[in-house]
Amino acid sequence: MSALKLPETGRIAGIVTTSELVTAGLSDRQIRCLVRLGDLHLVARGVYADGAKARDMLELRGGRQLLELAATVAAVGPRAIVSHESAAYLHTIDLLAWPDGAASLTYPPLRTGRPRAGVRLHAATVPPEQITSVVGLRVTTPGRTVVDLARTLEFRAGVVAADSALHKRLVTKPELQAVLGTCSQWRGARRAAEVIAFADVRAESPLESIARVAFSGCGLPPPELQVWLGGTIEPIGRVDFYEVVHFTWDQISNSPERVAASVRAAFRRGVRNATRPGRPDSLPLPASARS
Repeated sequence: MSALKLPETGRIAGIVTTSELVTAGLSDRQIRCLVRLGDLHLVARGVYADGAKARDMLELRGGRQLLELAATVAAVGPRAIVSHESAAYLHTIDLLAWPDGAASLTYPPLRTGRPRAGVRLHAATVPPEQITSVVGLRVTTPGRTVVDLARTLEFRAGVVAADSALHKRLVTKPELQAVLGTCSQWRGARRAAEVIAFADVRAESPLESIARVAFSGCGLPPPELQVWLGGTIEPIGRVDFYEVVHFTWDQISNSPERVAASVRAAFRRGVRNATRPGRPDSLPLPASARS
């Protein structure tokens, strides 16, 4: 590092804004010199990081995204809270689709000023119990993050996030319901309640989540997830549905009716197999397959 004293901000990678550097006594010329020397790393307009720490972070998977997110928070101001898709990223909550790179932040409703490029700013109040800290950033808790996403995204995207957070044991359904109770009059609250009711802790992937939504929309019975198959001594494998039907992400996303037709055909095959002559037992079948 340079002999010049840089301000201690407590932020990840020593992130500091231009105004903080100027307040600490550095001139614009000194700042540019530190950047040329590699002592400072320009992360975004008006935001820098400790050069050595920034270079280490950029070597890490996801390091650039984390560095840019932390820089955005510093630029917006100390009351900014990482939320929505950006909070999901920090909590490792799965999303149906990742946004275009803009940081999602929540800020008190009375904030004034011009919007900042690369920031998706949500005006809302977040009580202290719904805020946590991740890598030194103020972030909405997993419960608040899921409720925010369920309110603002389409139903199946909300289910993907809720299923993921539940399966990873980041939150429970009662906790989600409690968070929703604090914003029950907000836009999208009814959809969020439907997402929470539909969410299933057993769903292990976004594919399972959107398949459950598609099946429900097509009138199929809810599938049983993570069912172990095997003999009387020990299981030999596990499947997500009793009747196994292969389908891809593209098929369930874009042609759910065709997938549902394949499932119904599998049910009919199951009925025929279960009732064929000479079969010593009978397979349990969904009611829809017997109708």
